[in-house]
Amino acid sequence: MPSKLPLAGKTIILTGSNKIQSIVPFIKASGGRVKTFPLIEVQELVSDKDEMRLTQCNDYDWLIFTSQNAVSAFVAKLTRFGISASTIQCKIAVVGERTAESLQQHGLAYHFMPTVYSADVFVQEFDYEGSALFLRGSLAKSTIADGIGADEWTLYETVPSIKYIQALHETLIGEPEPIVIFASPSAVEIYAQELVPMLDWRFVKFATIGHVTTQALAKYGITPIVQPQQYTMKAVIEQLILEETKL
Repeated sequence: MPSKLPLAGKTIILTGSNKIQSIVPFIKASGGRVKTFPLIEVQELVSDKDEMRLTQCNDYDWLIFTSQNAVSAFVAKLTRFGISASTIQCKIAVVGERTAESLQQHGLAYHFMPTVYSADVFVQEFDYEGSALFLRGSLAKSTIADGIGADEWTLYETVPSIKYIQALHETLIGEPEPIVIFASPSAVEIYAQELVPMLDWRFVKFATIGHVTTQALAKYGITPIVQPQQYTMKAVIEQLILEETKL
């Protein structure tokens, strides 16, 4: 008897870093198979100025985090120097529920989150006084820094990961109805460079998180089957489920 679960028969392929693994139980509960092939890796940037930069954080009125990776790198630095998160007295702004949850798990509260999880909307809605420090990754755009006049501290770098390319290729040609989810423009570019020469775009369906990721895909003439208004992995899966129930 065919399964009535909405994602039955679908193979959902995750291409982001290991931070996305929390969505796996939800996909499986909806009937989908899950394969994880990270196309990017995140590495903390370590500097001999880290301790000084940490002590300077309270000189700012606001700290700004836009990813779980930034939170993880920041907490790693606090831990390395034996600094308690409770010593951070300035306000904190975040982009995204997962970023906020990651902060809260480490005892840090947030005081502002935009209605849409994007840098553009953040700049429009973040009305603040004083000074701000944007804690960013190496590939983050200057939208926030330029838009609100924030200082920047690059905590981590995003680097390509090609060690799963062959396994990903075999999965794409071997699994029925694969759906690849991109959570960043970086993952799109690596896929285009490494996978497309072996397997044309038209043989796979794609879903994206965020308009910037969708724009990266559009450069290759590809439109995702879903790109939800809320920029979270759960929203992508919920939208996929909604699309399947329409069929």
